[in-house]
Amino acid sequence: MALGVKPIGTIFYFDKTPPYLEGKLEGIESVGTDEQPNLEKILSLQPDLILAMNGAGLPYEQISQIAPTVVDDWQGYPSWKDHFNFVAEVLGKTDEAAQVWAGYEARIQSLRTTLGDDYQDLEVSFVHICCGTVDIDLKNSFNGMILDEVGLSRPSAQNIVSEDGLVLLSEERLMDIDGDIIFIAATAGESEGQLEKLKQKPLWNNLRAVQNDQIYPVNYPTWRGGNPLAADAVINDLFEYLAPG
Repeated sequence: MALGVKPIGTIFYFDKTPPYLEGKLEGIESVGTDEQPNLEKILSLQPDLILAMNGAGLPYEQISQIAPTVVDDWQGYPSWKDHFNFVAEVLGKTDEAAQVWAGYEARIQSLRTTLGDDYQDLEVSFVHICCGTVDIDLKNSFNGMILDEVGLSRPSAQNIVSEDGLVLLSEERLMDIDGDIIFIAATAGESEGQLEKLKQKPLWNNLRAVQNDQIYPVNYPTWRGGNPLAADAVINDLFEYLAPG
């Protein structure tokens, strides 16, 4: 949609629409999940083109009989920029993509200028809590790349790269989420309860961000969005929490 193209149908990866997509999804039909795509629904929409990602569970032989099908070699969140450029090329929207990236770079530079040297000696952490697990996003994750481009430092445990850009933690490694500032994403319900349990552990109060009251809640689907619209929303959060007013 950042390219000005609205799909007629898509697989949804979330139960609740992320804030950055509010008001943008009207008229887009759900065609199932990545584990169980609804081929009958896809057929009924009569698409002119089907875009798919490898590993998404879509049976190429079947969907390619519905419409011409292009499969992106999705390599996880570290490849989010390549994925966007691939989609732009397939749609013949490379000029529009260049404009999107120019806008992105302008916002990154604006935030860097606004922050100045205020955060040059501080470390910024991101942690996600969900479904009984705690994980941290690394330097080559979606949000990690944004933080890096803004010029924000990461804790040593997060200032590394991995194939998928994240590391699952045991509760014994809770200190790996530590930073001067922590952005934390905990989805509603069970995950919020898990966060409350973590807060009762002695190690929690040893976190610098806890001691300095620098823990900020953020939206999980946004900070793992992997696209320019989500990136813009992440930058909005950084402006809100790090440069209020």
